[in-house]
Amino acid sequence: MSLSERLPVALRSLLESDEQTRGCGCTHQFADETLRVDATACDQKGRLTESPNCREHVIDALTERDATTVRVETDGVVRAYEGDAAALLLAAGRFVETMQFHDERLAATCARDPLGAAREATGRADAARRVAAETGLSELAAAAESYETALAPAVGPTVSHWRVTTTPPPAGQLRDVRDLDTGATVRRYEPEAGVDRYYLSPVERSFSDAELALLATAYERLADGEFEGEQRAPGRAVRAVLAAGESPDTVSVETVTAVLRKHTRGFGLLEDLFADPTVSDVFVTAPAPENWLRVTADGTSYRTNVRPTEAGVAALSSRFRRESGRAFSRADPTLDATATVADRQVRVAGVTDPPSDGSAFAFRAQDDAVWTLPALVGNDTLSLSAAAVLSVAVERGTATLVAGPRGAGKTTLLGALLWELPPAVRTVAIEDTPELPVTRLQEAGRDIQQLRASTADDFSPAEALRTALRLGDGAIVVGEVRGSEASVLYEAMRVGANSEAVLGTIHGDGAGVVYERVVEDLGVSASSFGVTDLVVTCELTADGTRRVSTIEEVCGDTDPEFEALFERSEDGLEPTGRIERGNSTAIDGMRAADEAYASVREQCQQRERLLESLAERGTTGPGALVASHEDR
Repeated sequence: MSLSERLPVALRSLLESDEQTRGCGCTHQFADETLRVDATACDQKGRLTESPNCREHVIDALTERDATTVRVETDGVVRAYEGDAAALLLAAGRFVETMQFHDERLAATCARDPLGAAREATGRADAARRVAAETGLSELAAAAESYETALAPAVGPTVSHWRVTTTPPPAGQLRDVRDLDTGATVRRYEPEAGVDRYYLSPVERSFSDAELALLATAYERLADGEFEGEQRAPGRAVRAVLAAGESPDTVSVETVTAVLRKHTRGFGLLEDLFADPTVSDVFVTAPAPENWLRVTADGTSYRTNVRPTEAGVAALSSRFRRESGRAFSRADPTLDATATVADRQVRVAGVTDPPSDGSAFAFRAQDDAVWTLPALVGNDTLSLSAAAVLSVAVERGTATLVAGPRGAGKTTLLGALLWELPPAVRTVAIEDTPELPVTRLQEAGRDIQQLRASTADDFSPAEALRTALRLGDGAIVVGEVRGSEASVLYEAMRVGANSEAVLGTIHGDGAGVVYERVVEDLGVSASSFGVTDLVVTCELTADGTRRVSTIEEVCGDTDPEFEALFERSEDGLEPTGRIERGNSTAIDGMRAADEAYASVREQCQQRERLLESLAERGTTGPGALVASHEDR
């Protein structure tokens, strides 16, 4: 029984006589804990912030049954009222249900104006005040400045699995506004309660009713499978709707097509976020439908006004399973993959049930720049003298591990070291997630073969390494040493199965920690670990700076010891003097059969001058570095 049916005859007649004036044509149904409102026939479009009639329809429905979400859909747009907004509507429904037995007028007022009814009830000393407190209406209404803030919905087109809030932070001070290539607009706000805000307004937010209708109709025809072609199908669907005369000619066909493609063939609003060149990271925190996305832009962490729906999280999970070819389920709840989002290469890390309360993701854009040693010198990742030693070490075939925590720049440094290999050396690079600049090296004429390996596939990292040893006698690069491949790698180095450098990354803080990880955790013997020449440790400082903290050499075979060649001080990455005193085991190991220690030192000094020249001229790209090999 609805609210109007439960009211006295006189009051019900008054409401019914006013029905044509109010003119709300909303209908509703419940689906689990969601109240779904169809406002197609409503001339007020179901806008709860503006229409008392639509508020009355929703609150009347909530006197019958509870809901945690109110979803209003009309003309291709979804407005989702969740969190405090849904709680206010539900509290109003409970207040109305109870108060109709105490004060019929106040109950009727609350159905249309819950904030006003809450203020009146709070100022009274009778049952109204008690009911307002018990239902939570007084507390929720007290925190609301207006319906625009109290009932601010998350909005999105019906084709989208993403929702965007419509109002800026109430106390936020606008810092800057920027337009993106996708047509979206970004507004960044000064910290509110200590949190910086990043507000995205996608281009579809500005669509006319005709454009939204075209988008929705084209989506329906696309979903029915009428059109083929992964990337062309959205455009065909839009043109087919226009050809059928189902939408006026005034719409922006290209923009509607781009939005349809974004939400059906792309990654939704991730496309807009990564279209912002200042954004390096996007984080989806579980349970994703309840948490706003966070982004890192220009090194600052922001809370956004964007979140995915439950269907959106499922769509992302399915997409990454399909494109990576890897399981992502309760049986295999972690994901490590790459994707192209807004023409940027993005590293994707995911986790799902049971270790996480639903699926969560971390997206990190890979830098488009190709880093070289002189470029890393330029940003103080390492010093000139340290870069020169590493350059000569790689060129002369050392075994070098780049260590450090996640995000410290290990892969960036490893990629830079690959440019130091002699041009004629054949290289095989083994990665489970492609991050090294293999394509750029190939374009520069380098002989480098990439092998994809995965612990979830038959072609494991260990098997990939065995294959690499059969593909040519040259340098071996392992994207990350972390499993059974470690034993294969060290056995190959111990027996001299490869003639050139061995390079790889590994998690660990310093040579001692790396030694324990390789020997204790990965099962490599101490004597085998002794064939490692250098351990280069990267660090991530509190302010987000990535840099090399130490370069250590491994001394001894059966019981290795570690000596620092370079250490980080207030003045930068400085030599310890061990090389200069003639005590370096690594430098001594680089000598040819008839070569003196001093000759290797001289080459390091020459290399330092060469790298300094490149850095000073600003010619730090791959082209200049490749050309510099002729001068070595």
